[in-house]
Amino acid sequence: MTEYRERRYLAEDGLSLYYRDYGDPLSAAIPVLCLPGLTRNSRDFHRVASRLAGERRVICPDYRGRGMSDYDPDASHYHPMVHINDVRHLMTVAGFHRAVIIGTSFGGFLTMGLALAVPSAIAAVVLNDVGPEVTDSGLERIMDYVGRDHPQPDWPSAAAEMKRMFPNLSFETDEEWLAGARGTWREGDDGMLHFDWDVRLAGTIGKARHEFDPWSLFRTLRGIPVLAFRGEKSDVLSPEILEHMQREHPELKAVTVPDVGHPLSLSEPQAVEALNEFLDRIE
Repeated sequence: MTEYRERRYLAEDGLSLYYRDYGDPLSAAIPVLCLPGLTRNSRDFHRVASRLAGERRVICPDYRGRGMSDYDPDASHYHPMVHINDVRHLMTVAGFHRAVIIGTSFGGFLTMGLALAVPSAIAAVVLNDVGPEVTDSGLERIMDYVGRDHPQPDWPSAAAEMKRMFPNLSFETDEEWLAGARGTWREGDDGMLHFDWDVRLAGTIGKARHEFDPWSLFRTLRGIPVLAFRGEKSDVLSPEILEHMQREHPELKAVTVPDVGHPLSLSEPQAVEALNEFLDRIE
């Protein structure tokens, strides 16, 4: 696997945030910015970032309150607009002003917000099992676990709990499930494993989602090349929502990956092929 550089930067409010920097910073190719899901972090993108780093620089941040980034003392700062501002600031600090953005789940919503705030910064978009709307069952499931810690005594227990929580992920081996668990829990001072995010963010995100017109946000992607992935077993992005997205953005390329739930790892063979073909057209 390709190595990466570990970096930190200060958000505009002074919070210390973390990101991984893969590939050659001087590459002439448009860089890739990977935005993870609501509770996720940079570790989710290691395999895809390692694949792409041979030709492109790849930036993978941890949002505030997740992974290696600092938790915010003020939970109201977990608002999506603060996240968008953090990403804009990251692009400036990292020294690039235009990118292909891969947005997984919540990261896809942030991508739409970036397209509204700074449309010139987006060369192309990859939406990973996310659309303007979330199915009721998917939203209920996500919000149920985001705001409540599920402590585990050890890593095998954490891997088993991850299988129970996310049975339709495309992980196949015990090693893959263990790696997924290590991207979801971290060891606390009590010796137990705790979720690797600030559970207080659930309240802020839950309120903020009513503040936006999601389809108006999605329409900001018109004129931008978009590749949209859906997992066949996804309970977040339904076939009907994906079809609506295609009507709103006729040039959008949609790919449904069989036997996979929410979200894709983007290492599924069909996803790898589609992503490579898509990026080959972006200059």
